[in-house]
Amino acid sequence: MRGGGCPSATDVALLEGWHGIARGLGGVQEELSAEVARGSRIDPAAVQVLWFLLTRPGVAVPMNQVARLLGFSTAGTTKVVDRLAELGLLERRPSPDDRRVTFAALTPGGRAAAGDLADDLARALRERVVGVIGEEGFTTLVSLTGRLAKGADAWPAGGAGPCGG
Repeated sequence: MRGGGCPSATDVALLEGWHGIARGLGGVQEELSAEVARGSRIDPAAVQVLWFLLTRPGVAVPMNQVARLLGFSTAGTTKVVDRLAELGLLERRPSPDDRRVTFAALTPGGRAAAGDLADDLARALRERVVGVIGEEGFTTLVSLTGRLAKGADAWPAGGAGPCGG
């Protein structure tokens, strides 16, 4: 082993910090989706799909984008899309350019439902996130996570480890 099995204090802080970020953001995402889904016939994954489609031009995207959004397999994505189609909120459309591609598209009812869910989600975000970290903190979080999506800066190194190194 390179480090002899004992990480430096800097590495421990880095790993613990990242775990806190992932747990915090992932947990908040799950809680917000579940809160918005409560009281509706729509599960949390479907809430994400409706909101995602609402924010896209033409309120339609290829199914592979829906799968990436959810992090689901094709079968898992199909289940979510099928359920939304059964509720009359979403329809499948063939691509005009490539017959191998199918789009998921909001119906007029889906657009209305997605708008209502977006209002509920915005309210929940204001209470659960902005209310905790403030407007400035939220703006900073958006900026920093946006930078991560484009590529991370190097993390500063150094410091004494828990094993004296």
